[in-house]
Amino acid sequence: MSDNGVSRRGIMLGGLALMLSGCAQAWGTRSIVIPERSRLDPRLQQQLVPYDGRESPGTIVVDTSERFLYAVEQGGWATRFGVAVGEEGLTLKGKATVGRKAQWPSWMPTDSMISRKPHLVQYAGGVPGGPNNPLGARALYLYRGNRDTLFRIHGTNEPWLIGTAVSNGCIRLTNEDIIDLYDRTPLDTPVLVI
Repeated sequence: MSDNGVSRRGIMLGGLALMLSGCAQAWGTRSIVIPERSRLDPRLQQQLVPYDGRESPGTIVVDTSERFLYAVEQGGWATRFGVAVGEEGLTLKGKATVGRKAQWPSWMPTDSMISRKPHLVQYAGGVPGGPNNPLGARALYLYRGNRDTLFRIHGTNEPWLIGTAVSNGCIRLTNEDIIDLYDRTPLDTPVLVI
């Protein structure tokens, strides 16, 4: 304790709180998203890259083997995001469209998820949206025709898993990245998962 009644620990804790408040960004009144992008392997961080695919601008392309999602742009460019993908054989393949969008979506495991991973039965009643929800800050719901495929492109509460094949089939981005992608993605956006 110093002569003026202020301890070194108090100064350090106050500084830490101030530092964290400076890097946190509020999204609504329910939750806070702390930047996660900078903690990723640099090759998995969002970046503008040349794109030579045949898909038209505005298309989302997910390359599950490379663990990248491409938001195709004009002039042979795409914004590339590092993603986590489904375990072998679980990820949707082929074409879909964004049929619905949600901010801080709720989540409930499907029956097939529970049969593969019985510990998920504890969430059978659902998990409300928020920072502890596996879908993270935003979700893009993938449809074929008017039918929900039950696959999503969404955020995550486990950003350290970006770059791995770990999910029950959905495509995960950091919460920062899914917020960016969500904001630039209108309904009916074509999605190709390869």
